[in-house]
Amino acid sequence: MTQTYMIFGGSKGLGDAFAQGLPQKGDKVYILSRSLPRSIDLLDDGVERIWLQADLSDYKGIDAIKERLQDEPIDVLIYNVGIWEERGFEDDYDFSKDKADAINTLIQTNITSPIIYLQGLLPNVIKSQNRKIILIGSTDGLENNQSTQVSFVASKFSMRGIAHALREHLRDDQVAVTCINPGNMAAEIPYEEGAEVALKTYNQERIPVQDIVNLVKVVLTMSPATAIKEINIPAMKDTNI
Repeated sequence: MTQTYMIFGGSKGLGDAFAQGLPQKGDKVYILSRSLPRSIDLLDDGVERIWLQADLSDYKGIDAIKERLQDEPIDVLIYNVGIWEERGFEDDYDFSKDKADAINTLIQTNITSPIIYLQGLLPNVIKSQNRKIILIGSTDGLENNQSTQVSFVASKFSMRGIAHALREHLRDDQVAVTCINPGNMAAEIPYEEGAEVALKTYNQERIPVQDIVNLVKVVLTMSPATAIKEINIPAMKDTNI
């Protein structure tokens, strides 16, 4: 049975890996991103990929997407969007130096936009027979994380909350909502280069995007009777989780 995917943030990194690695011949993939997706040029695998240009920091883009989709069912919706503080993952990061405008943009991109985009597309998901929603969070949104990125961490805790509340809202419609929280990833290594390149490049300290793609494949095989609420997948060397 063919499937229709909608992948938010699908132009590069993990989103690009989803766009390349999840669909099979005959499937359709809507890729939402600000820049042209790398996978849009893959024309020989029998997958129809459609780019919907959208600035996902601006929730007002939902109206154009709803107009484009109309009543088309969406079988699998993957929300993979998130920004972090400038120099947030550097040793010299200092929360006290974050600008108010930057904090506001982060919160709107990581919390407000996903809530509004998900709300707007629920009718399309409910029309599907498969009905899967997957939200990509982070181990920085888990208890016992040691990050000092106050805004980013708050937003990733929020993503988990969105998933849990959305699941309850959709329980009677039998829509499965799963939040996946990856740890340190090798997202800079293109999907087509393979997991071994990522493992070698980072001395097995970062998770290859292929691992997350394979995990999502398993989630998508679950029957409507099964609810996988949350999966935490830290890197083996992430000792603080």
